[in-house]
Amino acid sequence: MAASNKTVSYLKRAEKRGRRFLNPVPTTVGGLGVVFKVLPQYVNNRAESEPKRPLGPFRTDANAFAAAPASGLRVTWFGHSALLIEMDGMRVLVDPVWEQRASPFSFMGPKRFFQPTIALDELPKIDVVLISHDHYDHLGAATVRRLARVEAAAGARWVTSLGVGRRLRGFGVRAAQITELDWTESVGVGTLKVTAWPSRHFSGRGMFDRFTTLWSSYVLEGPEHRVYFGADSGWWEGFEEIAAQYEATAERRSGFDVAMLEIGAFHSLWDGIHLGPDNAVKAFAALSPGGGMLMPIHWGLFNLALHGWKEPVERVLELADEKGIKLWLPVPGRPSEVVAGVELRSGWWTSQA
Repeated sequence: MAASNKTVSYLKRAEKRGRRFLNPVPTTVGGLGVVFKVLPQYVNNRAESEPKRPLGPFRTDANAFAAAPASGLRVTWFGHSALLIEMDGMRVLVDPVWEQRASPFSFMGPKRFFQPTIALDELPKIDVVLISHDHYDHLGAATVRRLARVEAAAGARWVTSLGVGRRLRGFGVRAAQITELDWTESVGVGTLKVTAWPSRHFSGRGMFDRFTTLWSSYVLEGPEHRVYFGADSGWWEGFEEIAAQYEATAERRSGFDVAMLEIGAFHSLWDGIHLGPDNAVKAFAALSPGGGMLMPIHWGLFNLALHGWKEPVERVLELADEKGIKLWLPVPGRPSEVVAGVELRSGWWTSQA
């Protein structure tokens, strides 16, 4: 029989086995076996996985939001994966976590390295709140409860992955405001188009609910700009296929103005579900062969792995210099305009002991 020339497509709606969602490619997520392997490493770890003193303080000037960005694109990074993206007249708050700990407990678990840079009720009017998945470092229950009551988010559309809407409703978000997306599905909010794409990760907030809600990456598309928000993912072959949906044109020099990819919380034992700096650079090459900028996320706020807290950004800087990649690394909490082809390397971490 002749071999088939049919190209395998990774971009399709999520599949399930029973009540559990499946990754787009076979993926092993560690259980107790990984815990037993990594526990001695935690006990003997000598890396500075947390700053010796709290970082900052960093402050967001709320007055900066009064004027629209001249470039049409401005991003405020609040640390880890929490962002405010102002794009083509729309504002999107992504994976907001204002809690002191990325944990189900207020008294234990990874504690933030610096305090929130702005109060939730000081945020400008939000058009979309985007929640990639339900892990504690991406979905803060107290944050959502507060956002559900603040005036700035009163008219916001909450966009999230399949099954996460139930969480949001439980935290006080009105059902009418919530849109759940399967992979490859889109929703329009004003002039903005939000599309969910597969990522290679998992979900769950307890011991027995892993994989019962979906996890996603997202593309935000406006009349003039595009942003890829990778959320959490290990390396997989689908990055190139996602990029192919947003190829550069005469009007757009690159498929994405900014590709936001995680660099922190990496380890060889779980590289199937987290990129780390080396695979983030590899993913960026697949996503943005025509240019654009890489914005490292998922670092600098919580201790979620064994590596030093500065190690991810220091490594990605080395790789970017080797490969000629433009980076976008703003000061936490500072609204910063994205200008095509103009990289930003604030170096804020170098001044922190």
